[in-house]
Amino acid sequence: MEGELCDGAESMFHACGGDGRCVVRGAVPGVRDQPGHGLPVAAALAGGRQCRALRAVAGAAGQSPRGGARAPGGLSRAAAPASALGAGEGAGSAAAASTIGELFAREGLTTQRKCRRRAPPGGPLFAADAPNDVWATDFKGWFRTGDGVRCDTLTLADACSRYLLRCQAVARPDAEHVWPILDAAFREYGLPLRLRSDNGPPFATTGAGGLSRLAVLVIKAGVRPERIAPGKPQENGRLERLHLTLLQDTASPPAASLQAQAKRFQKFRRSYNEERPHAALDNATPADCYQPSPRRWDGRLRSPEPEADAMRRVKANGTISWRGKRVFVSEALEAEPVALAEVEGGRWEVRYGPILLGFLADRGQRLIRPQKADGLVDNARALPTGPTAATTTDSENGR
Repeated sequence: MEGELCDGAESMFHACGGDGRCVVRGAVPGVRDQPGHGLPVAAALAGGRQCRALRAVAGAAGQSPRGGARAPGGLSRAAAPASALGAGEGAGSAAAASTIGELFAREGLTTQRKCRRRAPPGGPLFAADAPNDVWATDFKGWFRTGDGVRCDTLTLADACSRYLLRCQAVARPDAEHVWPILDAAFREYGLPLRLRSDNGPPFATTGAGGLSRLAVLVIKAGVRPERIAPGKPQENGRLERLHLTLLQDTASPPAASLQAQAKRFQKFRRSYNEERPHAALDNATPADCYQPSPRRWDGRLRSPEPEADAMRRVKANGTISWRGKRVFVSEALEAEPVALAEVEGGRWEVRYGPILLGFLADRGQRLIRPQKADGLVDNARALPTGPTAATTTDSENGR
């Protein structure tokens, strides 16, 4: 029976259960074009399923290791007769893709895909029509100075005038080291309407509303954070272009030490703002076009005042009490108030200031994330740093 079921297989054996189904275990030779290498198989047989189909599938996997379980499964149906794949003559049923995938993964014949961080929808980008409408921030990308010290460079620029507000290295790219830089810029130049960033830490998370602890501090300062779409650095294109110039002028090659690199950054910032003309500014310099914001900041962090049907304060574990239950919202909002307003369909909208966090059903036990971005309708034809909304309100513009 072994020879009939798995002709040519190595060290095969089978066992039959009380239900009449036979399980054949062993190895299929010839995988990876190496005659001496075998693929262990465990095929559930009913009435004499043939093993040559599994050999065909394994051969397909060796030729296309990135195809996954479904692609070889399709090849097996084309390469093997239906009677070899089914329970009997003419049955025509193939092995499940999950079974094939498990066998391939066990033998290292598949390439695992990396899990992509799924950021919440960021919403349409605000128009940078005037200075301080939008500030853009990002990390240039770290490098090592001549003495081997890592240099993480944070940049902060006005999106309209291109004025470089900050360009300095931080000890670590986290909220504890980035916030003092933003705080100093707010005190010196006033508050922008929006602060644009990508979806990475410390600017954002994959939690409710994409809020990080840094984003919460920004909101409490009176600025609305906004995020570009994941994988779309061109939506922060002016800052990305600045990073190229910064790399060419200050880090090719890097300075001998972090202190020397900091001096280069200071010299670059002065030259970029005051001496270098920009064609997009009609050959004016950023300093010619920038003026501080009229929205001055006193340095006090203020939580948004909820204006809704109900208010809940987020506990240390990130939950709120709702209808006698604990609902997780976000640990970044510890001790902060969130507003709840009843909307159509018996649901409750949950917001932190201007940021939509999600929805609660009447007796729901979890926060339902919004599927679409909160805000105005996207305009796909707009420039990356121009308006991506059909209209903007005067109150939001601050004018």
